[in-house]
Amino acid sequence: MKNIFLLILLSVISFSCCGSKKIVNETQQSIDTVYDEILVKKLGADDYGMKKYIIAFLKKGPYKSIDSTAADKLQRAHLDNITKLAKEGKLVLAGPFLGNEDLRGIYIFNVETIEEAKKLTQSDPAIQAGILTMELKEWYGSAALILLNDLHKKVSKIEI
Repeated sequence: MKNIFLLILLSVISFSCCGSKKIVNETQQSIDTVYDEILVKKLGADDYGMKKYIIAFLKKGPYKSIDSTAADKLQRAHLDNITKLAKEGKLVLAGPFLGNEDLRGIYIFNVETIEEAKKLTQSDPAIQAGILTMELKEWYGSAALILLNDLHKKVSKIEI
């Protein structure tokens, strides 16, 4: 996943308030936005345009020894799992943190409970291999974040 996700996330959160307003985007085109009751219900938004998600912090796991060929295969399987969860609507956002710290990346799951998110994290081959672990927390953010995956397709030339 690309770092653009974090920029889009910040943009989506910034514009999560309801009501009618004008937004000027980066190309300086004016966009009229109007509160959309149908979209609110579809996204499960509250009166603030927000909803609960489960956020996962991916951390280095206990297993460290792996050759480069196995690492490449595991990374491909990890990315394929991310894509699968995103297509199912369960994963809203995923991306790595830059650098080689213990904190490796982030997921935001579109599920109600930590238990549901834990089941999804167990589908990740990097978790299964012990390369990564995940710390799960409830998080309150813009309900429009769910629209991120479709929006990302419009700005990405390369699919993962």
